[in-house]
Amino acid sequence: MPVLTDVAAGKRLAVALEREELFPIREVSRMTGINPVTLRAWERRYGLIQPTRTESGHRLYSMTDIERVRSILDWIERGVAVSKVGKILARTEPLKVLSRIIPDEMVQDDYAQWQQQMHAAVSAFDDIQLEQVYGQIFSSYPLSVVFQDILMPLWKQLLQRQEMFGQTSEWLFLDGFLRSRVLHRLMLMRNARPRDVIVSALAGQCRELELLVAALFLSGSGAGVRVLTIGQPLEELMLVCEKIKPRALVLFSNHAPTPELPRHLNRLALSLDCQLLLAGDMSDLTQESLAGSSIGCLGNEGGLMRQRLRQFLAGNLDT
Repeated sequence: MPVLTDVAAGKRLAVALEREELFPIREVSRMTGINPVTLRAWERRYGLIQPTRTESGHRLYSMTDIERVRSILDWIERGVAVSKVGKILARTEPLKVLSRIIPDEMVQDDYAQWQQQMHAAVSAFDDIQLEQVYGQIFSSYPLSVVFQDILMPLWKQLLQRQEMFGQTSEWLFLDGFLRSRVLHRLMLMRNARPRDVIVSALAGQCRELELLVAALFLSGSGAGVRVLTIGQPLEELMLVCEKIKPRALVLFSNHAPTPELPRHLNRLALSLDCQLLLAGDMSDLTQESLAGSSIGCLGNEGGLMRQRLRQFLAGNLDT
């Protein structure tokens, strides 16, 4: 980690302070709810954070560092051990950069402006303005960018920042708005195609909007997608598939798998007459334990999920 000890380094820090606001550890602790001892442990023991250091050794955190802290906390709350979080972040974060051709700073600034406009409409509980901004975003970007880079990050920020009065209401307002719009898009796409794919969440392991957005990404594969209601029992999926007769069943989860999950999944796969696939963060976390099974993993990034589903349905991708 950089320690600023000379005059030139001090000047670089001053320039950085002018360009981006930096926060001391006590302020980061207040903003994230993580105590300073834990923040230091994440840095020293696991190398998860790399704050800037002043000449006197004080840590200063950028907004990027703070968002990374929130991501770490999010993974831990999903059941991932802190010692494994670094590997997950190293695998998932480069996807955001590799997909961009223009400089990342320019892209992020553009996304942030749209998020600010969305947040302003949400804060005012102005559904008309929210609808207008939502439409403008869709006219400017492809679906995967709209949700992965603009809407869902804002949704997650509001979800994580409910400590102040009124912020829970803001998140509920945005969540309800987005769920209704995604459901509408799914219905339009489903009516034009046969029901090739069923998408279901593992009980208690994602929120409804996350499931719906995943289904929306998968709908872009050319397959008709039907989403089962949150709370669908795992042991009754065989019955549902017998009635609907899909070509594939996709299980979605954003939590770490329990030790017994691979056994349950293999048992389910043997009972189905269709392909069993996994999507979401669980897909990456479970992949090694399912090696050699008939269960396929689609990943957690929209474009990759869509591509892999298309390949599985065409018989061009092994499990």
